Amino acid sequence: MPIHLESEFYDVAGFKAGASPLRSFELDEVGEVGGRSLVHLQCHFGLDTLDWARRGATVTGLDLSDRAVESARKIAEECGIPARFVAADVYDAAEALGETYDIVYTGIGALVWLPDLTRWAETVAALLNPGGFLYLAEFHPFQDMLDDETGSVVSHDYFARGPEIYDIPYTYTGDQPLEHTVSVQFTHHLGEVVSAVAAAGLRIEFLHEHDFTLFPRFPVMEGDGGRYRMPEGRPRIPLMYSLRAGSAPAPAADPTPSSPAPTS
Repeated sequence: MPIHLESEFYDVAGFKAGASPLRSFELDEVGEVGGRSLVHLQCHFGLDTLDWARRGATVTGLDLSDRAVESARKIAEECGIPARFVAADVYDAAEALGETYDIVYTGIGALVWLPDLTRWAETVAALLNPGGFLYLAEFHPFQDMLDDETGSVVSHDYFARGPEIYDIPYTYTGDQPLEHTVSVQFTHHLGEVVSAVAAAGLRIEFLHEHDFTLFPRFPVMEGDGGRYRMPEGRPRIPLMYSLRAGSAPAPAADPTPSSPAPTS
């Protein structure tokens, strides 16, 4: 977390100066948030959370890391942005937060840290107000089947189950070497994600697949405006997806007045 806080990748100084870390497709798909309550699960140190607040939402961020939450609170105070941040395991979010929301948002790269999507989706459903919705944007699991060198050869099992253990000396921001280099991650195929959300009682409103990603996942990729795609002439593949799923609205009040009780 401290490495990320100081990295060019997150650009905290730019955020404080008014830059937005949210992606344009997320803004389009979530829509207007003014006057709505939003909780950001696995919020890290809160830049996306606070950007939703800048756009008018009443925001809460939750993250496992005490240090991340402390940093989020500090950034919010320095920027004069009202926000609530809570340190807790995402599976304990409903109890830790003690309230419900119009929008549950979870940012890119969050699901790989979760071993149990069923429990996660049930937590999301418990956090939603009637008529609220989950918005999820993630890296597409299809790309994990392909070889890292060319992105053109199927070399990994799409349906492989985690955990997968990695020993990598740098975090994804590529800055300072790590003291603790081992991480445990879980790959969730698309059907697993959709099924978990639906089983939790949420109605899928859309599932969009995107032909771009946010970093050069394969060396052959070409970048344009912060989006990376396969080069011209190569078949397009799904690299990201976004999903929105709503909770049932509150039952409508019966407009028919009740009949008076009969009198003797």
